[in-house]
Amino acid sequence: MLEDWHIPQSGRVQLLPGWQLYPRSVVEVEATTYFLVRQAVGAGKVLAVVGDAAPFEGERQGDVLLCSLSAANAAALRARLPWLNPQPLDLALSAGCGDRLGLATPGHVRAVRAVGGIAPIWAQQSIRENARTGRTPQQVIDDAMWGLFQEGWREPWGADADHLKTTADVDLCVAAGYSFYTVDPGDHVDNTAHTAPAEELEGKVRALPWDRLEDSPEGLQARYLDCRSEVEGVSIEFSSVSLARAAAKYGRAIAHTAQMYRHLAAQLDQFELEMSVDETETPTSVEEHWFIANELGRLGVRWVSLAPRYVGSFEKGVDYIGSLAEFEAQFAQHAAIARALGPYKLSLHSGSDKFSVYPIAARHTRGLVHLKTAGTSYLEALRAVAGTDPGLFRDILALARERFEVDRATYHVSGQLANVPTPAAVSDADLPGLLDQFDSRQVLHLTFGSVVAALGARLLAALQGDEEAYYARLEAHFRRHLVPFVN
Repeated sequence: MLEDWHIPQSGRVQLLPGWQLYPRSVVEVEATTYFLVRQAVGAGKVLAVVGDAAPFEGERQGDVLLCSLSAANAAALRARLPWLNPQPLDLALSAGCGDRLGLATPGHVRAVRAVGGIAPIWAQQSIRENARTGRTPQQVIDDAMWGLFQEGWREPWGADADHLKTTADVDLCVAAGYSFYTVDPGDHVDNTAHTAPAEELEGKVRALPWDRLEDSPEGLQARYLDCRSEVEGVSIEFSSVSLARAAAKYGRAIAHTAQMYRHLAAQLDQFELEMSVDETETPTSVEEHWFIANELGRLGVRWVSLAPRYVGSFEKGVDYIGSLAEFEAQFAQHAAIARALGPYKLSLHSGSDKFSVYPIAARHTRGLVHLKTAGTSYLEALRAVAGTDPGLFRDILALARERFEVDRATYHVSGQLANVPTPAAVSDADLPGLLDQFDSRQVLHLTFGSVVAALGARLLAALQGDEEAYYARLEAHFRRHLVPFVN
């Protein structure tokens, strides 16, 4: 909430008419006071520094230096206030809060603070999402940092460089100061191996990059055949065919993950790694999970979480699609393997709005779980705009309908454009309800990049004009996500 600008603990700060401050942001360290203010509702925010203002860049008004929320000033503030730097969270129960607009962190903070028991990753965005929103990895970190500074968050937090595919992607995020790196080797997974006949599998195995795997087909067979492992009642035993299938399917992905890990380790002393194969076509069997974890460990890779491709469907913006009984039976086995071969966390990618899954995940992981959300914060932004600016929402809906078939190309979704009404067919009162309808929700979700590119300035202005309403929606929505994991 905003209050008139008045800092009681510092006699040097005088009231400036019309300015308002974010009271939770006020912090005094070594005789210098820092806080966020803005001049009017909807106006841009600035950092106020009273005291030792070097090396901040800004405009002086009396004893106060007013600084833009630039990358340089963000870096200067992080140097003064260490808790504004992301850091590894280890095996703590955690949740990632993606934010495609750069405005959502205060609402995320309020939800996590209210629920308790969750280690947050405030900054999280993939290179793919950066390209679509026009943001850089550095902007994502800085926007999250200003949001948590606004809310007075001083506990550990992480920053997730999500779905990294190349070492060039890694380097961009290392330079920005990320603490958590999600390697996505999905392009190196051979989905055809899932159903290939035995004679074809043999050729696929022989063609694997054995030099990068530091292994041979004979060594592979010696390690896995004629061996049986028991883990919490889960029996793991490979036949020659199931071993060849696992190796052919995931061997190149394992080699790529090891390469990405070593590239990171050459640059950073402290970081966390996640391997994600969730966006591939075929489910990761329990045996394949075992194989992936064993092989990563053999190659010296250390990771904090792993995202298999679970049975059923984790589509964007909607609840789980599939048999919950089948999901639970297999998820329980995945969780047992993660405890036995780690321990490490199981990661739920595209995890937002999967309310039917959360109790299952919480029960079987016993806290070794990471929830990853992204577009749901954008959808709550649209819900807020639908209630306050119906004209803007209609323009967003029209653009989403126009762009959906193109923008869906890199996502696995089943929403149908034919089931989404035209803007003219919906009354103002019914516009927010489109965010609760399956097809409309996915059409609006997947077209975020097109909307940000064409209508982003209007969308940001509408949200900034009533930011407390947006924060309140986010807090309520994220409480629903988090409570099942701590109760």
